[in-house]
Amino acid sequence: MHLHLKYPLEPDSAPRHAAAVVEAALDISGAELDYSPGSIELVEDIVDSFRSDGATCDEMAESLAEFGCYVGEILVRHAGGAWRHAPAGRHPVPLVVELPGPRRCHPVTWVFRRLEHGPDVSIRALYATAVHEKAADR
Repeated sequence: MHLHLKYPLEPDSAPRHAAAVVEAALDISGAELDYSPGSIELVEDIVDSFRSDGATCDEMAESLAEFGCYVGEILVRHAGGAWRHAPAGRHPVPLVVELPGPRRCHPVTWVFRRLEHGPDVSIRALYATAVHEKAADR
């Protein structure tokens, strides 16, 4: 997948992608993304609206990647995660969030899968599972 993003899709720039989508969501739809776990529902609603409009992952790739960075930032801020490069060749998106344990989450992939499969892929449930497993590791 080739993305045309303002910043490279790398661990150091993931927070900038998240901030860009926060601003865009507010400007375009009035959605206030506040980096809380509860705001993941808004992300799902926005991605679902792309899906109902018939958008494809290729058409929405840049937006989906930025929404994935936003979800990843929630993991970083609320679950003790850190952005890392994905293992080479194993994932189409080069970023993961590593949680204590260590475990890796793929929030950018979660968002792409939500567009592809709709409500069958719950980003909220994936987040809750990641956070629950983190708490269980203590």
